[in-house]
Amino acid sequence: MPIIGICGGTASGKSTIARNIKNLFSEKEAVIILSDSYYKDHSSFDFDSRSKINFDHPDSIDFKFLIKNLIKLKSNKIVNEPIYSYKTHRRLKKTKKTFPKHFIILEGLHIFCNKDLIKLIDYGLFLDLDSEIRFQRRLERDIKERGRKPEEVNERFFNMCEPMYDRFIYPSRINADKILDMKSVKFKEIKKLLSEFI
Repeated sequence: MPIIGICGGTASGKSTIARNIKNLFSEKEAVIILSDSYYKDHSSFDFDSRSKINFDHPDSIDFKFLIKNLIKLKSNKIVNEPIYSYKTHRRLKKTKKTFPKHFIILEGLHIFCNKDLIKLIDYGLFLDLDSEIRFQRRLERDIKERGRKPEEVNERFFNMCEPMYDRFIYPSRINADKILDMKSVKFKEIKKLLSEFI
């Protein structure tokens, strides 16, 4: 069961590319796993305290839990996947039953920041896009979909997202098999890169 990893900065297009790849398969063939679902559980904190957590630091991810579930899926076992709420900054009590498929598409900021997780990824893509475009995309998305205020998005992006991107995410691109320039890449090129699995 191959794992295709998709990494990149916030709002670089990870979810869009993951969905497009999944659409190349039948419903029974591929599953998307979001590393964001495996943010460490801070549900015991109040909202203001959770809002101050730096979720862009790799330490925010429960890699052991993520790796454990990926190994189970690769062993053809059903897993109970956590559900993370971006609006409330917390892991929900309910979980999602995820069934093993022929392919796993793993997407997230931090997937190339953990050596044990990297070993599980069969082919990794890094989506390279400049910060100005990513900021505008995140601003629009977080206001529309996550109920954020513009000043909150601005503060988090420049005080957390970009410093962590520069320190951890961008350097982790060395663990990708292919770095994609998201300003010019065409999806048919990505499809060709993944021809071994598709």
